[in-house]
Amino acid sequence: MFFSRQTFKEFSFFFLILVSTFKNVPAQNKAYEDSLISFRERYINTHEVVGKEDRKYIQFFPVDENLRIIASFERINDTKGFDMSTASGVKQKYFHYGLLTFKVHDSLAHLYVYQSASLMKQKKYKDYLFVPFGDATSGFESYGGGRYLDFTVSDIKNKKLLIDFNKAYNPYCAYTTGYNCPIPPKENLLAVAIPAGEKNYGKPVH
Repeated sequence: MFFSRQTFKEFSFFFLILVSTFKNVPAQNKAYEDSLISFRERYINTHEVVGKEDRKYIQFFPVDENLRIIASFERINDTKGFDMSTASGVKQKYFHYGLLTFKVHDSLAHLYVYQSASLMKQKKYKDYLFVPFGDATSGFESYGGGRYLDFTVSDIKNKKLLIDFNKAYNPYCAYTTGYNCPIPPKENLLAVAIPAGEKNYGKPVH
């Protein structure tokens, strides 16, 4: 396979952006570094909203392995559900699936885990779990409408769940308008800063 000079320059620039976010990762954690580079490459290259020419504006915080945290998990039996607000004003029904408890920056924190009522009806997504959250970087270094983490039921083992905030990503509304992006409920707004995962989109949104 041969690359044009322009294509090679674009690829080199993209790779340098990815690698630069790993400058504080110790050498002994090379396997984790490689897996996260692959995760971010796949995330950028398959993005369904940001076009190829604008993907260079997708930005990440430097990797912080201290924000890769094992949380305790408490199951919640929610049979009623609730309406979660979205950026468009449309309400979406979710159920509380569980509560995560963990320490971040020496502070005790909690995040609720949700299940979408509509996705629960689809075989492919019936085990899908959703953790939208806001933190002290929201509206500053990161998107003001919060960020998301995805899990499946099988990720929970022995009442524990590994939260990797380095994989936190933006809702589609961070890049454009017209989507029903869930807004993190007040109960999932963290008082601490989570400087990990995706940052603010680098291009103005119209």
